[in-house]
Amino acid sequence: MVNVFDMTKLQLEEFLETYNIKKFRASQIFQYIYKQGITDWDDMILLPKKDRELLQEKAPIYFPEVMDRLESSDGRTVKLLLRMADGNTVESVMMKHDYGNSICVSTQVGCSVKCVFCASAKNGFIRNLTAGEMIVQLLAFKKQVTPELHSLVLMGTGEPLLNYENVLRFLHMIHEKETFYMGYRNITLSTAGIVPRMYDLAEEGIPITLAVSLHAPTTDIRKELMPIANTYPLEEVIMAADNYFVKTGRKVTYEYILVKNVNCSIACAEMLTRIMKGKNILINIIPINDNYDVGLRKPSQMEINRFFSYLQKQGLNVTLRKEMGSQIQAACGQLRIKRENI
Repeated sequence: MVNVFDMTKLQLEEFLETYNIKKFRASQIFQYIYKQGITDWDDMILLPKKDRELLQEKAPIYFPEVMDRLESSDGRTVKLLLRMADGNTVESVMMKHDYGNSICVSTQVGCSVKCVFCASAKNGFIRNLTAGEMIVQLLAFKKQVTPELHSLVLMGTGEPLLNYENVLRFLHMIHEKETFYMGYRNITLSTAGIVPRMYDLAEEGIPITLAVSLHAPTTDIRKELMPIANTYPLEEVIMAADNYFVKTGRKVTYEYILVKNVNCSIACAEMLTRIMKGKNILINIIPINDNYDVGLRKPSQMEINRFFSYLQKQGLNVTLRKEMGSQIQAACGQLRIKRENI
């Protein structure tokens, strides 16, 4: 089925000309969809009725149904569960920061990476999302919550670098002036460390921020949390991240989830310091969200502060992520799994 959300403006022009519809109508259609939030052919009244009827037949628009919506009590986090045309559901989250609204986008239905701290893979990997299915997640927030979008993170359900071509297409499409005009520097892509694709991404020439899910200072500890470490050892992941910085000039962020009795000791902090000292990077410390039962627990506040303070005193560039959305199951996969298991 033809999906208008998967098309660039040029592709839409070519599609329209196939059916003898003037190609300038593509600009009107993009204006309706991306600027006015109109996603029904019948409502695009600048288009002749015969064109609308033809488009309804040849390229029917399916806009995802909002299956569930959760909002935190402070109003700073909103989560949507969206049903795609084939019935599969995906989650997206909006976080309201002081600098603007950031959208967390899913790139796959389910996930094959199977990090033990994440609910995304609990029901397995289903399929990749198309670029258009990522775009409608942004459009859903513009329709349902606010038209003001500042930035986005590819940090929802799925491993973006295992859906490389569709993710790259999505990034190029949302950067276009006719769509969201999203600056590449306002985009962060998070990966568990798919080393070959990290090297590929460094060659693309798009200055997005790369966030690497590190979560451990050694490969052995990382294997306890992330099975992908059996394929790509820690040292190889860090080398690929260093290469990304060299090629793009963009500082790499390392995400480090703190898990009680696993990776939050001072010994772990010392090892982390040894491998990161002197690098132009940011380490983002994230106490695990233990609202979803994955058998792991958050360290005490004293343990969190001790780990964070040690890294700071060693001169590392480190932040402690403010918890947002725990009361609405905002961690990846939680709402989808909860709904599917009802």
